[in-house]
Parts: sequence; structure tokens; C-alpha cells
Amino acid sequence: MQFNATFLGQGLAFAILIWFTWKFVWPPLMKAIEERQQKIAEGLAAADNAQKNLAQAEERVADELKAARAKANEIIEQAHQRANQIVDAAKAEAIAEGQRQKAMVEAEIAASANRAREDLRRQVSTLAVAGAEKLLRREIDAGAHKALLDELASQLTDQAA
Repeated sequence: MQFNATFLGQGLAFAILIWFTWKFVWPPLMKAIEERQQKIAEGLAAADNAQKNLAQAEERVADELKAARAKANEIIEQAHQRANQIVDAAKAEAIAEGQRQKAMVEAEIAASANRAREDLRRQVSTLAVAGAEKLLRREIDAGAHKALLDELASQLTDQAA
């Protein structure tokens, strides 16, 4: 192998290329690589922070859902209690209405019974007068003997009671 000027020229050109690359090309490449590495590191840190924030948000959502469910169950329970109160109040009102109607009917029955007794007394007194008239074969004046008829009616009342 012979060393000649071509070989020396190529070596010198290669050395200039290395120096040029080292001086002008290499620093911007390293700077770009370092910036890229820094951006990647920041992106990974942001992703980790996002995952932590997501986990915290999911925990908060779960807590809020639990609280909302508890509140909903409480509201439902209150609604059931209120419904039971309304039903109980309606039952009490229905019982009171039934008792009131029963009292009215009993009063009506008592009034009807009293009217029937009075009618029966009048009919009995009329029959008694007619019977007495037939027995005596003479006519009795109902107006003149009103006291006698009232006494007869009261005796019938005492016997009926």
C-alpha cells in the first residue's frame, strides 16, 4: 500500500468533514435530541399525572354516586313513610266516617222506631176506643175523653217498655 497525495487529500477532507460535523452539525442534533427527550419526559410525567387525576376523579365519582344512592334511598324511604302515613290517615278517616254514618243510621232507626211506636199507640188507642164503643154500644167522643185516651196510651207505653 502506497501513501500518495490522494490518500493524504482524502484523509484531510475526512478530517475537515469530521471537524465540520463536530462543530456545526453535531450540536444542533444533540440539542434537538435533548429537547425531544425532555418533551418525552414531560409527556410521560403529564400522562402519569393524568392517570393519577383520572384515578382521583373516578374515586370522587364513586363517592358522589354512593352519596347520591344513599340520598335516593333516603328519599324513597321518606316517600314510603309518607305513603304509609297517608294510608293510615285515610283508614282513620274512613273509620270515623263509617262510625258517623252508623250513628246517623242508628238515630234514623231509633226515630223510625219511635214513629212506628207512636203510630202503633194511636192505632191501639183507636182500636181500644172502637172495642170499648162496641162493648158499651154507644159512641165515645174522642175529644171529650182525650185524658182517658192519653192515660191508655201511657199504659201501653209502660207495658211495651
